[in-house]
Amino acid sequence: MTDDTAFFTTHKWLIPTAAITGLLLVILLALGVLGGDSKIAPGSQALKTEPLPNEADIFTVNRQMTANALTWQGTVRSRWAVKITPKLTARIIDIPVHPGDRLKKGALIARLDDRDLLASSHASHAAELAAQAQAAQATAEEKRMTTLFNKQAATRQQYEAALAQAQAARALAQQAVSATQQTQVVLGENVLTAPFDGIIGERLQEPGDLGVPNQAIVTFHKPDDLRLDVPIASHCANQAKIGMTLNVRIDAIAQTLTGIVDEIAPEIDPQTRSQTIKVRLPATNSVQPGQLGWLELACQPEQQTLLIPTTALVHYGQLQAVNIIDQQHLQIRHIRTGKAYGDQVEVLSGLHEGERILRNSEVKP
Repeated sequence: MTDDTAFFTTHKWLIPTAAITGLLLVILLALGVLGGDSKIAPGSQALKTEPLPNEADIFTVNRQMTANALTWQGTVRSRWAVKITPKLTARIIDIPVHPGDRLKKGALIARLDDRDLLASSHASHAAELAAQAQAAQATAEEKRMTTLFNKQAATRQQYEAALAQAQAARALAQQAVSATQQTQVVLGENVLTAPFDGIIGERLQEPGDLGVPNQAIVTFHKPDDLRLDVPIASHCANQAKIGMTLNVRIDAIAQTLTGIVDEIAPEIDPQTRSQTIKVRLPATNSVQPGQLGWLELACQPEQQTLLIPTTALVHYGQLQAVNIIDQQHLQIRHIRTGKAYGDQVEVLSGLHEGERILRNSEVKP
């Protein structure tokens, strides 16, 4: 065995022993066993305080009655929303409107190919003229036969036959007139117009497409008569009443509106166990159909809640605190908050009723 090998064999346990010894020293120092007089003596430490500013606005914490409001997601829709569809099958010739166009009642929306209908109209008119001519001839023959019968120059059989023929001819003439009128009405159906003052929502077909009954060409709605359609759990829907005013928050405009309950669906959806509530919205130019809205509706009666102004909150990252007033001095205390109620917020822990805080956290001593 060489000298190097003997040295390594003799001292191979020195390194682990030194590491374990160092670790024990660190633990003893952390526990305060070592270190002598450097330990902190037991007892309470004075909190850091600041003097109360002269212009301080003091708020006394108290409980207030609040509704246990929940928010329900809904969609803004127009009360007057229709789909413009043809009544007959015909090729679309022209659609002079585009999404966003505002139209007056009676304005042209689409025109369909009317050549077949024009041909039918001309044929009906010709048939009407022929039927009227036959009716006139039969009426003249009726008068002549009546004269002859009164003079006993014609038999009753001839007289009655002339009367029947005249009545049938007049009936056929009236039928032809009705057929002509019907073709005129159908001919007018190939011109689609706005049923009321409104705005084009969506253009679903293009010129050249085949217009088919029950297949919309465009959607059309009133932009100034909107409401929020909201499905609400059936056990909460009974809290809403017709005519009740509720808050509606529209995310797209970052604004809260006051709506009125306009309609409550009587049936409950068997899949979602919800009822649809429709809330009429005030006229607002920035609100559009299809936007997302949130309805505030409480499911439970009012309850006592500890509320403070939101202006009293001091933010430290994700933490929140308030300035407590204690004998004309300010102390920072961390709290935990809950729901917001307008310009106030619920306090879940950290404060007690009767304590005084600084209303405006921006005021500095």
